[in-house]
Amino acid sequence: MPKFEYVALDAAGQEARGVMDAASTNEAVALLRKSGFFPTSVTEAGKSAAVAVAKSAKSSGAAVAVAVAAPKVKAKAKGEGIKFFEKTTVEGKVLMIFTRQLATLIDAGLPLLRGLDVLGKQEKDPVLKKVITSISEGVQGGGTFSESLASHPKVFNRLYVNMVKAGELGGVLEIVLNRLAEFQEKAQKLRNKVVSAMTYPVIVLSIAVIILIFLLAFIVPKFEQIFKDLLGNKPLPDLTRFIMGLSGSIVSNWYIVLGVVIAAAAGWKVFSSSAKGRVILDQLALKLPLFGDLTRKSSISRFSRTLGTLVTSGVPILQALTITRETAGNSVIMDAVTKVHDAVKEGESIVTPLEASGVFPPMVISMVDVGEETGQLPDMLLKVADVFDDEVDNTVDALTSLMEPLMIVFLALVVGTIVIALFLPMVDLLKNMSAPGGG
Repeated sequence: MPKFEYVALDAAGQEARGVMDAASTNEAVALLRKSGFFPTSVTEAGKSAAVAVAKSAKSSGAAVAVAVAAPKVKAKAKGEGIKFFEKTTVEGKVLMIFTRQLATLIDAGLPLLRGLDVLGKQEKDPVLKKVITSISEGVQGGGTFSESLASHPKVFNRLYVNMVKAGELGGVLEIVLNRLAEFQEKAQKLRNKVVSAMTYPVIVLSIAVIILIFLLAFIVPKFEQIFKDLLGNKPLPDLTRFIMGLSGSIVSNWYIVLGVVIAAAAGWKVFSSSAKGRVILDQLALKLPLFGDLTRKSSISRFSRTLGTLVTSGVPILQALTITRETAGNSVIMDAVTKVHDAVKEGESIVTPLEASGVFPPMVISMVDVGEETGQLPDMLLKVADVFDDEVDNTVDALTSLMEPLMIVFLALVVGTIVIALFLPMVDLLKNMSAPGGG
């Protein structure tokens, strides 16, 4: 009876190799499947051709496709490997969909490696496709899923890796992946709401600046010449002279204006990147009128959901606090979480440092206190996150309703001021013409 060398995956997704006796390749595949293995290749001993085996996931009686795969040598294209500005990150929405799909496949009973293989083949994002292939190779080589994820820090952050690691240790990977997918979906939804609230005023301000520059650079100089021809040396209204002077400065010194704008942008970048600057800006973001309340609520929601999800998934509390601090997104919240971490490390309550931070409202402090006393802290944190998600919804709606008329009034003031400045001399000229003895 012929002997066949095989490579197969067991129910846990681990690779198994061996030699078995069978009358044919199909019989070898059937025997492996009957034993609970998922064959990936079956080769008759002594032959160099590899037989690739694809298992249908529909039913145990499904047909098995067998194809002889000749070795292929791919010629390396000239210049391959020298890539400039290559993308190395994955959008949050794409990663969220991958996590949800992987959780669904594993929850349906598909082995991890098979699930990665399925998602890798259908993935359209080139970066994630490459990463999935690398992860699959890492797991197939004997590494854990979390270790393979950790080798791609630009795609999977510490929160993602540690939650998966906790799921592996607890044997509940599919549950943790579902929680992680839900966390990403809600975080993405919250981010979209905050961005949508900020987008409208930014667009209106940009339009106002463009209109202002256009009027000052092209329209006002034409009116200035008209006024000289009609009024001669007669004095112009103060507002008109101010607008004329501003226009003249911009037109004649445009390179200086451009340099100032570039220098201001560079200075802002350096300042916001520094530790002290980041703290000042984050403190200011929480105190801004209108937007400060939105920033505070979204930060509290992110903190509560991140910490609650990590602890619920089995990540130790100190490690969960460290990860939450790194993903807080606001230095004031980070400082509060650092103090909470130190308090928990000393065996103290987390309520006192949260209250001392001045960021968290009394309602949050009370709910965390009750959760800590009753041993339901993770559930209480997730409830806090849900409450503040709703608060963010309401704040965004209120901001949108308020910002629309405010921005329209602002735009009207900017354009209206210039228009009034240009027409004031015309009004004076008409008055002089209509007066007795006027030209």
